[in-house]
Amino acid sequence: MVSIQSHRKDEHVSLAIKFYDKTSHAGFDQLRFVHQGIPEICLDDIDTSTTIENIKMDFPIYIEAMTGGSEYTKKLNQKLARIAKSTGIAMATGSQSVALKDNSVASSFKIVRETNPNGIVFSNLGASADVLRAKAAVKMMNSNAIEIHINTPQEMIMPEGDREFNWIKNIKSIQEELACPVIVKEVGFGMTKETIQQLVDAGVKNINISGKGGTSFSKIENYRRKKQEMDYLEDWGQTTVESLLEAQPFKDKTNIIASGGIRTPLDAVKAIALGANSVGIAAPILYSLIKNGEEETIEFINDFIYGMKSIMTMMGAKNLSELQSKKLILSSDLLSYVSQRGLPY
Repeated sequence: MVSIQSHRKDEHVSLAIKFYDKTSHAGFDQLRFVHQGIPEICLDDIDTSTTIENIKMDFPIYIEAMTGGSEYTKKLNQKLARIAKSTGIAMATGSQSVALKDNSVASSFKIVRETNPNGIVFSNLGASADVLRAKAAVKMMNSNAIEIHINTPQEMIMPEGDREFNWIKNIKSIQEELACPVIVKEVGFGMTKETIQQLVDAGVKNINISGKGGTSFSKIENYRRKKQEMDYLEDWGQTTVESLLEAQPFKDKTNIIASGGIRTPLDAVKAIALGANSVGIAAPILYSLIKNGEEETIEFINDFIYGMKSIMTMMGAKNLSELQSKKLILSSDLLSYVSQRGLPY
């Protein structure tokens, strides 16, 4: 018999595909680079490497947390792991909480490490998890790092979701006691400078601002409600671009990661120019895998990396540090947001 949690995992995948939009709504269209006509650089000069603490990544993109916890999602995770192995990018799984409650589905996560034994793999748990559960999640996949997700709106809309959100103590303890890097991430609702400050004060070294504009878990969870009456929250949160602007004061204090509505190489490069050191991509990869298969998804990722390198060449930026020195032109709406929020860009 399939558990409620496993059924929910399958629902999340099917609804993410149902609501997938190839157009980003994360605010990247409100940013422009200033074209550099004589970049004085070659494509072969481009270095896309980045780090998350002691983890060296050849490319600044990775497969963001999506799934696991059922037989169907086990097959997806195995395919995603093969894709990550082939392309040389890192991969995060969906929340492992279901596997910590029901060991029979742990294989849907373990399959990632079994398939990609030498790859970079991130575990994932909610912020209600304690240190012991976080250590167990990392051990389950012999992970290189762990993502701890915060997702209040999703939980409030989810019929069976949590209703208590006292998270900082757990986050601080996990950060202090785990040997591997800890990444605290949103799930598509974005972050403010106040939230980022809370995390920095708790000692968090890696923050994924995961903004609005891609997969909407408020929309997914509302669809799962009998009356679907909470659609007024489907637009809740800050976009990825707004969240990156909120993160400007903290670029030298913590490692900023971006996700949420990353649809094109240009989106990813803009996110890095705004201060992100790596970029998570979820829905486009999942959609490509389900609709087009593994080989085309591998091609999609390789083309994505080439596109990023092409833009960096056009900008005369041979590495991520040089790219982050390039200023972007902001739309009037973004300038208004920056002004009203008192942000230093």
